[in-house]
Amino acid sequence: MKPKSLKLKHSHNPTTTTPSFCLILWDGTARRIVTASASDPSIIVHNAGASEVEEKAEKVMRHHRDGVSALAMSPNSTCLASGSVDRSVKLYKFPSGEFETNITRFTLPIRTLAFNKSGSMLAAAGDDEGIKLINTIDGTIARVLKGHKRPVTCLAFDPNNEYLASVDSRGTVIYWELCSGDILHNLIDVAPDCGSETSVMNVISWSPDGEMLAVPGNKNDVIMHDRDTAEKLYSLRGDHSQSVCFLSWSPNGKYLATSGLDKQVLIWDVEHRQDIDRQKLDEKICCMAWKPIGNALAVIDVMGKYGIWESVIPSSMKSPTEDIPSVQSKNANGLLLFDEDEQEPSVSGTLSDLGEESNGESEPLRRKRLRKQTSNYISDEDNDVEIPPSVELPKKLSREHKERHKGGIKEEKEVSSCTKFVSTMQSAFQPGATPMQPGARCFLCYNMLGTITTIAHDAYSHIEVDFHDTSQGPRVPPMTDYFGFTMASLDENGSIFANPGKGEKHLSTLMYRPFKSWANNSERHVLSLAGPVVTAAGYRDELAIVTHSSQPLSSNDQMLEFRVFNISNGTEPYRGHLPITPGSTLKWFGFSEEGQLSSYDSKGVLRVYTNQFGGSWFPLFSASSRKKPEENYWVVGLNAEKLFCIVCKSPDLCPKVNPKPVLTLLDLSIPLACSDLGADVLENEFILRNIQLWKTQKRIDEMMSLGLDTTALDDEAFNMETALDRCILRLIASCCNGDKLQRATELVKLLSLEKSVKGAIKLVTTLKLPYLAEKFNSILEERLLGEKNWPLFPPSNFNSETVFRADQISKALATSDAVLKGTAPMSNGPMKISGPTEMVPVVVPNAPLPPSEPQSVSPFFRKKAKLQDGFVGNETKQDRTSALDNKQINKNVEMETLHETTSKPSMTSSAKIPINPDSRPKNPFAKPSNIQEKPSLLDSIKKIKTDAAGK
Repeated sequence: MKPKSLKLKHSHNPTTTTPSFCLILWDGTARRIVTASASDPSIIVHNAGASEVEEKAEKVMRHHRDGVSALAMSPNSTCLASGSVDRSVKLYKFPSGEFETNITRFTLPIRTLAFNKSGSMLAAAGDDEGIKLINTIDGTIARVLKGHKRPVTCLAFDPNNEYLASVDSRGTVIYWELCSGDILHNLIDVAPDCGSETSVMNVISWSPDGEMLAVPGNKNDVIMHDRDTAEKLYSLRGDHSQSVCFLSWSPNGKYLATSGLDKQVLIWDVEHRQDIDRQKLDEKICCMAWKPIGNALAVIDVMGKYGIWESVIPSSMKSPTEDIPSVQSKNANGLLLFDEDEQEPSVSGTLSDLGEESNGESEPLRRKRLRKQTSNYISDEDNDVEIPPSVELPKKLSREHKERHKGGIKEEKEVSSCTKFVSTMQSAFQPGATPMQPGARCFLCYNMLGTITTIAHDAYSHIEVDFHDTSQGPRVPPMTDYFGFTMASLDENGSIFANPGKGEKHLSTLMYRPFKSWANNSERHVLSLAGPVVTAAGYRDELAIVTHSSQPLSSNDQMLEFRVFNISNGTEPYRGHLPITPGSTLKWFGFSEEGQLSSYDSKGVLRVYTNQFGGSWFPLFSASSRKKPEENYWVVGLNAEKLFCIVCKSPDLCPKVNPKPVLTLLDLSIPLACSDLGADVLENEFILRNIQLWKTQKRIDEMMSLGLDTTALDDEAFNMETALDRCILRLIASCCNGDKLQRATELVKLLSLEKSVKGAIKLVTTLKLPYLAEKFNSILEERLLGEKNWPLFPPSNFNSETVFRADQISKALATSDAVLKGTAPMSNGPMKISGPTEMVPVVVPNAPLPPSEPQSVSPFFRKKAKLQDGFVGNETKQDRTSALDNKQINKNVEMETLHETTSKPSMTSSAKIPINPDSRPKNPFAKPSNIQEKPSLLDSIKKIKTDAAGK
């Protein structure tokens, strides 16, 4: 066949005579051609329809500082991506050529770029050997694929967005599964070894229907590999005398153009596996591109000269653009970074655009292909001749496979593949950090104290630290970052920064920046954890870490574990599983302002950890019942009553630095389904106050064990008990109105203060519920009688000897004996003690000790008596202090008297013995003597009984 004449013209004039890798591609309209060269930092856009006389570069883009070694056009031709020897990847608007952003950087030169079918993901690789998968929605790196040992020279997404194929300079081809990032097939040395040559590189290309992968072979041929099994189907072998260095499929997949080191370009009829035309040129052709509309092929050689081969396919044969296979994609309108709003950004690194052909169905990955299909091929080892019966066999099998799937026949391996598709392990994240936005400022840290922001420039980043309250935080000067920090943390003492692992050794940088100076006893600890780290948070001396305990379940439920370390003590106080909502991921993790461990998941449920029940997580908030459909909550922190968050409008999942975001305070509320009393607010308040009271009592116990003063916490606990009693009384009223009397009886047992019980009795009496009033009276009497089991002189800290004031003891014993005999009068105030005192040791032989641990529901009147008249007292500290010395003695004596008098048969409602007010035991809940005298507790009980009997 006589070759046609193909004239090439200069596009990039090389500064030297050294060959360099050049690139060429068409836009989607076939009206423009884009060229680039690894020896020229310029990207040139040509008008494909101009004649040689009229031809002039339509656009020249010069933003790289070194040669351009990689180009990629988004499927809708709205964006152009370029990679360079200067190690940066840039995005441009097309066809305007306006520079948009630096989307990522590498440590070594970049060699290849590729968009997926929808344009939602860009793959980039080069001499670093790692492949970066970049979400074009938000510019974040979704995943880094590690597997090649040599520089990666070409990447190719399969048209179905299930696989990514890559090849390196050694000739190794790897199939990657996108949904998991796993290596499916590793084909070693199937392509030629390019060595250190960079003017030509190994390439691979998927057929337009996605059924085959074309790879240059080691025998100057092209090998076709199956998409699912990676098995060799057949080869194309013709007149190339040296290795094939580039190949390109026609739009309909019926033809293939190949160029070789022998400076030839061959056109193949793939169906008949024979070459139908060729060109012999002066230099090696390093890149080719079929015209998307028409019958033409654009080529460029290693010296930067390009040309268009018109009428490549004879008119007697089918056009290269006829019967183009249709591969439907869920999102095929191109690059999402500029003009796509349908898909949400994948902050956690999951690949949201995988499996796009399923149209809402979970189509199993078609990986299991019958190996018997290759048994029909006859291979001659000497001549390497293959005689397949028909090249349509893979397509037929694929169609049969699809039909079987539609009919409901699923094989066991296919089911396991589908399971693997939905189970993705959550990537690590930093609480309070937002994804890196190219060209925009983002948060490295946002917490209750302040913020750390950064903005990336070409070779460095600018970091600023700001405090919410500028009057308390120090003034921190800005910092120039040359390390590429992507996460940070902030507290009152300093800030800490870190970046992901880089380079061949995958090393990460960790930097601490104190606001004052290093502590003299500063320490560093290195720990090995049992699973991949998800996140971490700190509070004072405690460090909490979340890791994966195992692979996610088939339902995509994450299996997470948390550990809390006390750095100062070198201990691990807490450890256990971290519960999150099924099907969700962890979005925030940290401590409340009071130091309570908390978590927030992607379903909007906030949980806090307590030591109750051996260590449990309690849900305290659910966003599903609060937020509007167009809102998303980005959590910053919380305290005992409020959740602090930033409300983001959909589809934004995180806030922007400018304008400055506004914190929103939301009330914590247990996500209850419903309340049978119709008192959801009271039910929530009751549970929350119980948790807070339990935490305070726990802190009191800890401080008492250390011998510390607990006065402040005692006051706080008493105020909590008061507030809890108010809530319980309102719940009792709701129970009475709802005719749930049994529950009201249970609630009254939870009241902590005597006057609260009396208030409940008055409440049910007013509501004309005498039976309930009688029950409440019985509960009150039982509680009062239970007090007699406590010692007369309850010791605080002693073994067998306790020091008391001698005059107090003698007077107390004498008074006790007289009271029990009914002969000694008693005042309504506390016992007055005057005169000099002497401290003497007194042995109390069989005095019972107080319980070692506090009970969850203590007897009512073991609480500190701080009562006034009315519902709940607000006694001043001075009043309490004046009666502190003698209160316990009086209280125990009166309890003994009450028990004795109430146990006599004559003490009944029908036969009452009149009691002299002067000899009556005084009220243990009364105020000091300077307060006006009030009726005793016993009188109150008898009067209520009399009123109830009279009614």
